[in-house]
Amino acid sequence: MNSFTLNSLITPPFPLTPLEAHQKTIIAITSRTHFLKPAFPCLIRFNNRQIPISKVVRSSMGEDKILGDKEATMLINTCITRNLQPAFSLEQGLDMIKVAVEELKVNSPLCSSGMYRFQIAVPPSAKALNWFCSQPESSKVYPLFFISSEMENSTYNSLSLGRTRGVFGIGSAVSFKGSAPHSSEKCSYVKRYLQAESTSSKAYGFLDIEFDKRMSTIEHQSGSYYFFIPQIELDEFEDISFLSVTLAWDDSSICTFSEAVHTFENTFDQARHSCVTGSQLIRSSLLKFSNAEKHEKMVRINALLMDGKHLDANTLELQDSSSSSCQFSARLSSTLSIANNMHPEDETSHVNHFTQNSPNINAMWASLIVEECTRLGLTYFCVAPGSRSSPLTIAAASHPLTTCIACIDERSLAFHALGYAKGSQKPAIIITSSGTAVTNLFPAVVEASQSFVPMLLLTADRPPELVDVGANQAINQVNHYGTFVRQFFSLPPPTDEVSARLVLTTIDSAVSKATSSPNGPIHINCPFREPLANSPKAWNRKCLSGLDVWMSNAEPFTRYIPPQKSLSCNNMHWQMTEVLELIHGANHGILVLGSIHKEDDMWAALVLAKHLMWPVVVDVQSGLRLRKYLSSFLDRNDILFIDLLDQLLMSDSVRAWMQADVIVQIGSRITGRRISQMIEQCSPSSYILVDDHPGRHDPSHIMTHRIQSSVSQFSDCVSKCCNPYVSKRWRESIQGLDMMAAGEIQSFISSEQSLTEPYVARKIFETLRCGSALFFGNSMPVRDADMYGSNWVQCTHSASLLLSSGLPCHWVQVTGNRGASGIDGLISTAVGFAVGCNKRVLMVMGDVSFLHDTNGLALLRERKSRKPMVIVVVNNHGGAIFSQLPVATTIDRSIVDQFFYTSHNVSLRDLCSAHGVKHVQVKTKGELQDALFTSQREDADCIVEVESEIDTNVAFHSNLRNFTRHASEHAMNVISKLSIAESPLQGPTHYKINKMEYSLYRVQLNSPPTSSSRNSENTPSYREGFIIRLSFEDGSTGFGEVAPLEIHKENLLDVEEQLRFLIHAIEGNTISNFLPLLKYSFSSWIWNSLGIPPGSIFPSVRCGLEMAILSAIASRHDISVLDILRPSREELSKSSSAVQICALIDSYGSPEDTAFIASTLVAEGFTAIKIKVARRTDPDEDIAAIQEVRRKVGKHIVLRADANRKWTYDAAVKFASSVKDCCLQYIEEPIDNEDDIVRFCEETGVPVALDETINCTIGNPLKVLQKYSHSGVAAVVIKPGVIGGFENAALVARWAQQHGKMTVLSAAFESAVGLSAYIQFACYLDMQNAEMQRLMNKEPQSSIAHGFGTYRWFKEEITAEPLNIHYNPEHGFVEADAVDAGQFLQKCQINPEAVIRTSVLEQVKEYQVAFDTEDASFSINVFETGESNDGSAVVFLHGFLGTGEDWIPIMNAISSSTRCIAVDLPGHGGSRLQYHGKNSSERPNLSIDVVTDILCKVLDDLSPGKVTLVGYSMGARIALYTALKCSDKVERAVIISGSPGLIDNDARTMRKAKDEFRASTLVSNGLDFFIDAWYSEELWTSLRIHPHFKQIANSRLQHDDLHTLGKVLSDLSIGKQPSLWEDLKHCKVALQLIVGENDAKFKAIASEMYTTIGHENEGSVSPPVLEIPGAGHAVHIENPLAVITAIRQFIKTT
Repeated sequence: MNSFTLNSLITPPFPLTPLEAHQKTIIAITSRTHFLKPAFPCLIRFNNRQIPISKVVRSSMGEDKILGDKEATMLINTCITRNLQPAFSLEQGLDMIKVAVEELKVNSPLCSSGMYRFQIAVPPSAKALNWFCSQPESSKVYPLFFISSEMENSTYNSLSLGRTRGVFGIGSAVSFKGSAPHSSEKCSYVKRYLQAESTSSKAYGFLDIEFDKRMSTIEHQSGSYYFFIPQIELDEFEDISFLSVTLAWDDSSICTFSEAVHTFENTFDQARHSCVTGSQLIRSSLLKFSNAEKHEKMVRINALLMDGKHLDANTLELQDSSSSSCQFSARLSSTLSIANNMHPEDETSHVNHFTQNSPNINAMWASLIVEECTRLGLTYFCVAPGSRSSPLTIAAASHPLTTCIACIDERSLAFHALGYAKGSQKPAIIITSSGTAVTNLFPAVVEASQSFVPMLLLTADRPPELVDVGANQAINQVNHYGTFVRQFFSLPPPTDEVSARLVLTTIDSAVSKATSSPNGPIHINCPFREPLANSPKAWNRKCLSGLDVWMSNAEPFTRYIPPQKSLSCNNMHWQMTEVLELIHGANHGILVLGSIHKEDDMWAALVLAKHLMWPVVVDVQSGLRLRKYLSSFLDRNDILFIDLLDQLLMSDSVRAWMQADVIVQIGSRITGRRISQMIEQCSPSSYILVDDHPGRHDPSHIMTHRIQSSVSQFSDCVSKCCNPYVSKRWRESIQGLDMMAAGEIQSFISSEQSLTEPYVARKIFETLRCGSALFFGNSMPVRDADMYGSNWVQCTHSASLLLSSGLPCHWVQVTGNRGASGIDGLISTAVGFAVGCNKRVLMVMGDVSFLHDTNGLALLRERKSRKPMVIVVVNNHGGAIFSQLPVATTIDRSIVDQFFYTSHNVSLRDLCSAHGVKHVQVKTKGELQDALFTSQREDADCIVEVESEIDTNVAFHSNLRNFTRHASEHAMNVISKLSIAESPLQGPTHYKINKMEYSLYRVQLNSPPTSSSRNSENTPSYREGFIIRLSFEDGSTGFGEVAPLEIHKENLLDVEEQLRFLIHAIEGNTISNFLPLLKYSFSSWIWNSLGIPPGSIFPSVRCGLEMAILSAIASRHDISVLDILRPSREELSKSSSAVQICALIDSYGSPEDTAFIASTLVAEGFTAIKIKVARRTDPDEDIAAIQEVRRKVGKHIVLRADANRKWTYDAAVKFASSVKDCCLQYIEEPIDNEDDIVRFCEETGVPVALDETINCTIGNPLKVLQKYSHSGVAAVVIKPGVIGGFENAALVARWAQQHGKMTVLSAAFESAVGLSAYIQFACYLDMQNAEMQRLMNKEPQSSIAHGFGTYRWFKEEITAEPLNIHYNPEHGFVEADAVDAGQFLQKCQINPEAVIRTSVLEQVKEYQVAFDTEDASFSINVFETGESNDGSAVVFLHGFLGTGEDWIPIMNAISSSTRCIAVDLPGHGGSRLQYHGKNSSERPNLSIDVVTDILCKVLDDLSPGKVTLVGYSMGARIALYTALKCSDKVERAVIISGSPGLIDNDARTMRKAKDEFRASTLVSNGLDFFIDAWYSEELWTSLRIHPHFKQIANSRLQHDDLHTLGKVLSDLSIGKQPSLWEDLKHCKVALQLIVGENDAKFKAIASEMYTTIGHENEGSVSPPVLEIPGAGHAVHIENPLAVITAIRQFIKTT
């Protein structure tokens, strides 16, 4: 589905002048249009105000026509932008927009005035400057312009490097000229709106000039201006470009819609033709326009500000520094151009000078060579010092357009040139002297040849007569590089007897060869006779004959036209058809992205992956292994990237299972060895390799199809010609495996306290900003990055930019020298790469590689034509790569150290100091993070040295591999075990949830829970909670328990509301049985399937839900929960399934009483006891109790104390010091301040266990745990019902076990149902811990006693049969058996006497409420559910395009105690309106007061008393209006993302016009067009990344009365609504204002509303504004559970 954007101004994050908050809500949007007059009234014009005279003229065609300033402002603001799907090329983007315009022609707008903008993302290779330069000299369309976006180095020479980003425009949709006000006049309007969306419409032009289009002249006129909005525009951003087309019309003035389209078609024809055939030779193209008049600046401004009063220099400076550019060229007519910094001062003087004044023929030929290179766009010269090459050196250094860099080391210089070509995609020119200098280039030539990188080598040489005769510095340089160059040219020594054309044609041919497939190095040998420098020697200028035309222009002598290749569906070779059939028919297809260096190829690969929907295996050098996203890592995006396949394939079972039937590989080289082995293993399956060179990359000899094509061409062909299929189970199996490996790797790397090399690999990417690039050294750095690099990092681009592109993520350009994979020249290559790509580059390399290229530091220090670099050197004092090879363990260590590791003690700091380069050494994780953050924001190069050690690194890598292999095996076992009924190759089975219900239970306890306050002994205590019963379609049933405790900030009412919501949300959903992997699998399912933020579910509810799902999956396979958590082929023994129980004592009595209870428990068989302490104010009694217990039970009993955070630090220290001799296993949460825990451990030496610190954490508990790796923290106590389920519990347990801490699972007074699941889970954790000890070669730990002693509190049970917990004499302790517990849960029978009630979800009734008015008959559709004891009701009002159905999930949640009503507002859903008039012009007004009157009539019919109104957006405005104007009908109101209206008259008029234009668009273009445009506004950014957004948008297509819907949009416009700000001051109704955390605009409005409400109502009962976390504007959809809680609490408290 195509998407649209409706442009609007953005309120700045801070006001520049003090403003009232309601003023901040003014939206500077206006429109002018004539709608269907029967449906909509004409627009009200602006009130008279003092603004300048402004004219709007058509520019591209026809006569100038004037539009008044007010109408002009309206026209511009009447702009709707339609976003199309991303294109594979600029040409395709143009064609796609042309198709969209043709569709618009078929369904022409009904309005007489308006503006449409079509926008499409195109690849980064679409260059604005190139397109501008390709325009014909005799253009038929004006204006034409290029404006640079670069803020620094805006000179003509900067253009020659081809890196300048900017904007190209052709034609104008609308042109403006007029006079601005005096700069002294305040422009508060602009101060409110400093910025627009990065992709919104822009106007371009000039200040202080008077442009006469008829006369084609300009003159300086202070205060005048000329601006235009381009018809076609290309705007370059970092790594992405946007192509846009604008159509503007006004029947009464500038043109009709048909004329606007005709104008576009003429503009399109020229733009499309020049796009295909255009030259990229910037220099020669710009020379044609060198007679342009000079003007200092060209201005660009958000088109929404084009009302004239903002168009002065002072005002523009308030916006941002990018509002103007001093580098531009604009052709306003065939005879008039304006430019600055776009042309050299005298383009032809240099050529004339050297052709006339060269002192000798050597200088002449050298100058010709350099000049022709610059004409071909090659301006970057890498020069090595030498005498024989001095003619070339002098010519290059003297040329005004070249950029030269020098280095004494030819090897470093050549690698630098290699890097430049990698970054810029065009060759650098290397100049060297003769002899060994030429040989020193060889390593880089080999790398360039192997990597298909272009390079031009100009090697000076002795003349032939001095070769092989013993002359100094003379060697045979003919064919010196053999087959490693694409071609060798040998020029004769310069002579005037040979035409100079030879020099030019040789250069032209060489460059063509270097840049044609297969790209590579070209060697031109250049012998020179003396004199070499500028010594004069006469030469005959007749050799220049035939160069007159060449000397008079700036074009190369010979233009090589590359052949046009196409893989179109209509003209395709039959073998390509076969490939497409294979792709189309694949069931288990895999897309492998190998080494990809061109950003266009990354773009195309990303779009192809989105189309194929296959699992995508990504190599680190593809640019897509390291990605940045807008949304949560839990999102299931359209593209399933498999980042860790290389790690997964360490598992034998995964390797055997991974059988693809078709493999498509983009890019030749793959870093991961096991992936290559997997591809070989899949043979004879189809293996298709796509690359743009003909090189052979098939070391295993298994390739079935080799396609030589650009990635863009291939991807475009596949996207157009086939719609592939992939097994959903195949996708989800691989996804589950990858999630498991990712979770294990992240957990293991994070758990290590020391700074490890895999941690470096992860952290470097997490700190990298979008628009930067990475360069990896060979050996370990690139392998670590490929295996362990982060794959999901927050994108730093603007959300609107990335969403408008239609791409799910942003790539990071990555490269390295992987052609021959040597370690030489890496610094030099990276520095050249930074110059070529014009980005900040972060390099990661090893110490040996660093030492191998220390001469590269000289190039780093030179800092020419590039941005700052950061080089991270992992210094393990040797070649650690060999530690991973067999030689490390089979050869004597001294030999390994000397000849393989090449161990050293070189000071990198001293080396950096010698070269004047900043050096930072880091030894800890924190230091690394600080160094990376700081260095990437400084304007200086920096070397960050990371201290490491080979043996430590070897051990860590080994353990990491073992753990990852084990995790992969475990995941594969889960998938295999749960796929027994089907073929394991098919992957996991999906189960559809048929029903979920719950029962409220109440059972008596023997005594109050330890978390409760101590009541009278005679008062019976009860435990209440819920039992969930979840059923699949096949009848399989699972049970879960939800047992909240008030101490954990949950109560039964809150919990039940969430359960009721979940019943509605969960039924009909499917689940996959890889959920038992517990590596964010539940979180991902909750978010993607239910659309609920996982953190919004109460911990006890989530725990019960996970328990029920695991239980149901186990029931489906007739196994236990333990069996699915830890599938094994072996039967569990009684000893391995035994779970030891720790007894619990609530110590309120005397020390003797506590000791007596403890001795009784010991007599029953308990060997571990936890004693609750800190129940008294004085710790002395607790000290005495512990001492007495220890004396009574002896030393062999494990004792634990639990203070529940109730002691001060001093009291805790006193207790710990006094009981130190009692040998407590640990004290649980001894102090009230968690920040003092580590200090307590260090001071007392007594072990501590964490409980509340992790169980009461909001969000990811692992972030909190990082502070508690201290050895004094001996244990973690995990309560699944408090921490939020089994997934979170498993994550915490894994962290604890990896840190060598005891993992104790504990109940929170759950019944036998919950305990039976916990017992199985505890057994799983014990087994996991034992396996971890084995993997780490540690002694197994003794049995851990888990905190399930709460079972003794229960006097009554919820189940018909009790859970079997008993003393086992064989084991010597009280235990529960996990096997028995599994059978108990599977055959669970609920005791009906314990059940108070079972859930009954009230049916939602739908009916109509009809009534008549004087003008119309209304039939309002109503949804109702629930009953109320006191007759009250909650009435829900939806937003525009919504319906009452939107509220049903929330209504279901709160309807157990409240009558809930939702209405379809007029024009929406099932509501109907019948006009009484004879024609549509008599339709009644549907203004807010009319709609409020309608609502009151409905309320009168439905409820006799006052109601609670809950309104969202438009519904919130209606609710607020009703509450303020009809307070006798409203008890209270919840205002969600609502506004009281606008105060500023201009803003009201503009918004009214905008909404009327929207309404017209809705009627004329239909809902599909309108809805995509509506939801493309920035307001909906957060909603657009919601996993259910497509379903939500599709649900808005159900409205069938478009005229009434449009009427509602127009009449209910906030521009027409009376402002309610003054009424708020006298508000008599309690208001709860709710906004989304990410909705900055409405947060500001709500804040000001709350202030206003309280201004004159000091006794107001309105609670503070409530921000809903993780939500944007559509709060009730994005985080519904939080809204449910907020509504209930508001009703309860008011």
